[in-house]
Amino acid sequence: MSNFPLISTVVFLPLLGVALLLLVDRRREAAIKHLTFAVSVLTFLVSLLLYRGFQLNVPGMQFVERKPWIAGLGVQYFVGVDGISLLLVLLTTFLTAIAILSSYTAITTSVKEYMICMLLLETGMLGVFVALDLVLFYVFWEGMLIPMYFLIGVWGGPRRIYATIKFFLYTMAGGVLMLVGIIALYYLNGGRPGGEYTFDLLKMYGLDLPLRTQVWLFLAFAVAFAIKVPMFPFHTWLPDAHVEAPTAGSVILAGVLLKMGTYGFLRFALPLFPEATRYFTPLFSWLAIIGILYGALVSMVQPDLKKLVAYSSVSHLGFVMLGIFALTIQGVEGGILQMINHGLSTGALFLIVGMIYERRHTRMIEDFGGLARVIPVFTAFFLIVTLSSIGLPGLNGFVGEFLILVGTFRVNVLYAVLATSCVILAAVYMLWMFQRVMFGKVTHEANRRLTDLTAREVAVLVPVLLFIVWIGIYPRPFLATTEASVKQLLAQVHIRYRADGPRGGTPPIPTESGKAGMGPRVMDASREPRAESREELTATAKRHP
Repeated sequence: MSNFPLISTVVFLPLLGVALLLLVDRRREAAIKHLTFAVSVLTFLVSLLLYRGFQLNVPGMQFVERKPWIAGLGVQYFVGVDGISLLLVLLTTFLTAIAILSSYTAITTSVKEYMICMLLLETGMLGVFVALDLVLFYVFWEGMLIPMYFLIGVWGGPRRIYATIKFFLYTMAGGVLMLVGIIALYYLNGGRPGGEYTFDLLKMYGLDLPLRTQVWLFLAFAVAFAIKVPMFPFHTWLPDAHVEAPTAGSVILAGVLLKMGTYGFLRFALPLFPEATRYFTPLFSWLAIIGILYGALVSMVQPDLKKLVAYSSVSHLGFVMLGIFALTIQGVEGGILQMINHGLSTGALFLIVGMIYERRHTRMIEDFGGLARVIPVFTAFFLIVTLSSIGLPGLNGFVGEFLILVGTFRVNVLYAVLATSCVILAAVYMLWMFQRVMFGKVTHEANRRLTDLTAREVAVLVPVLLFIVWIGIYPRPFLATTEASVKQLLAQVHIRYRADGPRGGTPPIPTESGKAGMGPRVMDASREPRAESREELTATAKRHP
């Protein structure tokens, strides 16, 4: 299995599904749905092979595939996964299957085209998380916009055109800045002594750029990623896109697409521009805290269930960004885990809102009340997901937030105190929303006739809830997956801040070993910077604020 292109199989299996769908008559809607779901489940199962063969103690890239693509420009088909990207690949394949199953009754027009867009979107998202060539990454980054554009624009709500154009323009604007940064890196890498003109990300990690250059390039990448997260004040496209998107579109948007922004910071902005990262850490930490507070306060006054969940994402992703820019092992590991937690919890919330919308064709909180006595099974699922979202101990949300706050506290007490106070606001707006929807008297006659969850809807929610409980009770497998990669990332960021000062040398460049034998092909870690302990990394950060 060491030479089997497992990553390519995962990435392009959905495209094979698209080819099969093209052969099916559009009138056979049931067959189209079943085929699409089967392809998505198969993709998830194949992605589990990545996890099974992943070597936890190897910090470099594994399952590496490298082929020439545009040789004259140094562009390659270069993919691989480490502990950071592996969990996001699994999250993508899992949520895509869940989203497709949830669409069985919600989508009634142009079913074939809808399912094709879902599979195309899955390939684009997976490509973003595995690409190690900057041009390849950019192709997947921009390519996934097209199916998402149609998912919202064709199957969305009444204001779908406005929401789609806003989403597209914001993301394209950030993409243009990132493209400029990619081209600049290409020439800077080729123009240095002994350099080569390549878009190989791992070779670019060896660039030793002046701080001024790093600052401008960091901003080019950071704006693109901040828009996708979205961070305050780049968040205004998100509520419109969520409200107008179909349920499955909202699940994928919140569960996966937003993580592309946070992943971009971890994979590109931090290791490529370590000095600029330290330079901008206070700014991005404050923006993260403002986003946490702003998202929570705005969520408290939302009359629309879907818009409330959308603004809560701004708050939750603020925690993720705070953990990343803490630049401690606990903070970054907590941020990565919280990315997974947010995908599960918020994805489940959008599924639940979609299920109640199919029954009542309204999302306004004032139109509900007293539903607990009418649909008790739905209420039980809703309660667990709500408690997960507010970070109740024993459920997944608590572990990620706790690690983020601990990691932040070790470098800046003020940031940690402010973020901790915002946790209370999350409990306020989520529990108040749940109380108004599920408890009290049934004031609308239509609510008395609501039917409880069907077997298919239970099948949609149960797998998500299993992961919510699993991570809350036993998060070790998820944290162990990321630990070696996080240590390597922080070593790359901190290495120039050792005793010999901020210009103390260039990090060693990871190289591909192409080892034969048992296990996946990995990037040789023998030349990597030493993975420092939690105490060393934190002490380093304190010495150089």
